[in-house]
Amino acid sequence: MRMLDIILKKRGGGRMTPAELDFIAKGAASGGVPDYQLAAWLMAAFFNPLDDNETAAFTKAMAFSGARMDFGGLRGLKVDKHSTGGVGDGVSLALAPLVASVGVAVPMMSGRGLGHTGGTLDKLEAAEGFRVRLSPNHIKRQMKAIGVCMFGQTQELAPADKKLYSLRDATGTVESRPLIVASILSKKYAEGINALVMDVKFGSGAFMREYSEAKKLAQSLVKTARLLGINCAALLTDMNQPLGRSCGNANELEQAVRVLRGENVAPDYAELMYELGSWMVYMGKRAKSPGAARKLLEQSVKSGAALEKLRQMLRWQGANPDLADTPDYLLPKAKLVLEVKSEKAGFISGMDAKKTGQACVLLGAGRSRMEDSVDFGAGIVLEKKVGDAVAKGDVIARLYASDQKRLMAGRAEFYSALSFSRSKVLPGPLIREIIR
Repeated sequence: MRMLDIILKKRGGGRMTPAELDFIAKGAASGGVPDYQLAAWLMAAFFNPLDDNETAAFTKAMAFSGARMDFGGLRGLKVDKHSTGGVGDGVSLALAPLVASVGVAVPMMSGRGLGHTGGTLDKLEAAEGFRVRLSPNHIKRQMKAIGVCMFGQTQELAPADKKLYSLRDATGTVESRPLIVASILSKKYAEGINALVMDVKFGSGAFMREYSEAKKLAQSLVKTARLLGINCAALLTDMNQPLGRSCGNANELEQAVRVLRGENVAPDYAELMYELGSWMVYMGKRAKSPGAARKLLEQSVKSGAALEKLRQMLRWQGANPDLADTPDYLLPKAKLVLEVKSEKAGFISGMDAKKTGQACVLLGAGRSRMEDSVDFGAGIVLEKKVGDAVAKGDVIARLYASDQKRLMAGRAEFYSALSFSRSKVLPGPLIREIIR
């Protein structure tokens, strides 16, 4: 089999066989196929998209380009959640221990932030000592002991995806829906899960801004996952304004702890957490319906079981479990704080999520390039959101940074994200649709 023949076939609109797709994935993982030929095939696949069966076969081929997680001996179904990324979207921080606290096994593989979207791994590492680079043996032992582990992609899992992802970014082929689906699901398939709940964002701060495009992606993800034998549901959720009240690493981790303590600090965040969790518990066969699952989760928060599961995870992964009780004392703080005040009276009619995320990057909480470091204490805490009334001089948000220039740059970007009106404007529904 020759890569040139495969490129020419796809360029001509031909359909890839599983063997050809396996050849590509293994060649990408091993280096046996040079980057220029992989790039040529990606461009051919961009203009002649993979169909559903090709996408499933390519996903499987990338998953088998390396090792797969082995949870032999672990009881019950294994359920994960994946978000397509947003601003203030630290739901996973609370969701994973919450769902595990009612008996569902949750191996959650996450990534780092890049651009205006935050990354779960960075938020976890805001807790001093928290380890996300874990060996497969440690992940397996932790899962057996406490039923939850949050970790980064290992070198062994889906190495073909790592290579092809970087080439897609460099060749202008990122937006190909089948390639997006294969990239997301290959890592989940390699993880060895039984079910997956997807949070597919749409809006100004989302990868797919238009609702119609986000829905197509959600449908493709659900269909492909099922072809691979993974039970899947996708929630289409609004990302036109930040989720919750906190943006930034330590800020979002503190918010997650407070939500698990039962504090009413971020109603939209809690609502999405419970809805995603309900589907995870239902698909993990711990409840007969999502409604019944939600009651289990709410009771777990009230009883303190969810918070205790968080303590266990912190202890297992090297952080101080007392963070679950005193996050304001144990999490890092930025040196400087600036209040952003309203310059007029009226109502907040818009808070552009992408610009808010970009403000966080300017403050030091995010990355413009993958090699950039982050300031764990930097970020934004929102006092007002869309639909809230403001008087002149009211505090809309508090910005945190460790450098005065960063603080002022972040302030300018954040204020440009705001729009005001004389009459009250309500945000759209947080969860627009559920795809099954």
